[in-house]
Amino acid sequence: MEQISVAITRLGGSEDLPLPRYMTDRAAGMDLLAAVEDDLVLAPGCRALVPTGIAIALPEGFEAQVRPRSGLALKNGVSLVNTPGTIDADYRGEIRVILINHGSEPFVVRRGDRIAQMIVAPVCRVRWDVRVTLPSTRRGGGGFGHTG
Repeated sequence: MEQISVAITRLGGSEDLPLPRYMTDRAAGMDLLAAVEDDLVLAPGCRALVPTGIAIALPEGFEAQVRPRSGLALKNGVSLVNTPGTIDADYRGEIRVILINHGSEPFVVRRGDRIAQMIVAPVCRVRWDVRVTLPSTRRGGGGFGHTG
C-alpha cells in the first residue's frame, strides 16, 4: 500500500489528544477527534463547527476528504453538512468539522470523541478539451433515476 508523508501540527490546547489514526489495518479513513473544551450539545436539526485541534500540510497533488462516520449516522442521525469536505493542499488552518444532528434527540459531543473520518487522496487537474459535440453513449443525458 502506498504511503505519503504529511506534516501535522497540534494546535494549542489539543496536545492531550491523539493524532488521527486508522482504526484497522485496511481502513481507508483516519478518525478525526473533537477538540472541544467543554461538552457541546447539538440539538435536533442544529449544526455546529467542531474543532479537531490539528492542522496539516498536504503535499502538492493531494487533498484530504472529511467524511461522516457511519456509526454516528446510524446510531444518532449525526452527519456532516458538507460531505465530503475538501481540504486543499495549500490550506494551513485548523481542520474543523461541520456536524449536523438529523436525529430526534440531542447529541453530546465530548472532547476526544471520534466525529468524522479523513481520507487523503491524489488529485487530478483538468485540462478542458472544448468540443462542439460530445461522443454519444447509450445513457446519453439520462439521469436522476432514469435507470429505475
